[in-house]
Amino acid sequence: MSKPGEKQEWLQVAEAFEASGLTQEAFSAQRGLRLSTLQSWVYRRRRQHARKAPAVRLLPVEVATVAQVGPMLLEVVLASGARLRFPAGADGRAIRRRVR
Repeated sequence: MSKPGEKQEWLQVAEAFEASGLTQEAFSAQRGLRLSTLQSWVYRRRRQHARKAPAVRLLPVEVATVAQVGPMLLEVVLASGARLRFPAGADGRAIRRRVR
């Protein structure tokens, strides 16, 4: 294969690499290209595509007040959705009995 000379040709080579499923080393060896040159153009292509990503759209958020349950020191939410609430001042023995 003749070596690409223009920017557009190199971007096409980088695109062909992305679609090939090969490693950069295998692709460059197969095409007779210098690995570092391929890496450079793949990097440029990826950067160019990253800039074209759609802009992030932020939405306004309204914060509501949280109802106060009472003075709590610790709340544990289990994977099942169950909640264990330990009030301020609870001693370790009471906590161990509730968890078992």
